[in-house]
Amino acid sequence: MLTPKKVKYRKWQTGRTDMTKVTPDTRGTTVSFGSFGLKSTSGGRIRANQIESARKAGTRNLGKTGRMWTRIFPDRPYTAKPAEVGMGKGKGDPQGYCLDVRPGRVIFEVDGVTDAVAKESLRKAGTKLPIKTCIVAR
Repeated sequence: MLTPKKVKYRKWQTGRTDMTKVTPDTRGTTVSFGSFGLKSTSGGRIRANQIESARKAGTRNLGKTGRMWTRIFPDRPYTAKPAEVGMGKGKGDPQGYCLDVRPGRVIFEVDGVTDAVAKESLRKAGTKLPIKTCIVAR
């Protein structure tokens, strides 16, 4: 799974969770490396294991000639408390890493295969993510 090599702060503040009111992204909105891309149409928080499962589902369908790029990286630690633990006694321990995705961000890119194979692999990758996505061409 994707994790940063080093973080400045072990725990972050929670931040805004209502992603319906968030403004569209301004960076990383165009397909740069491949010929097709998977673009987010809604906002949300994606964990590292969700990115990894989407990447596996997409690359499994591509074959040997296809190439897939991941355009996002989880750098935000999230914490969780154990099950059946009462409130209070501080914040939970860091469990993993995630990132906030805003609408319009290109998440994956694909190249080196036919249009049908590229769209099918991006569709399979998009089903593994907790946000709404669409497939865009260069």
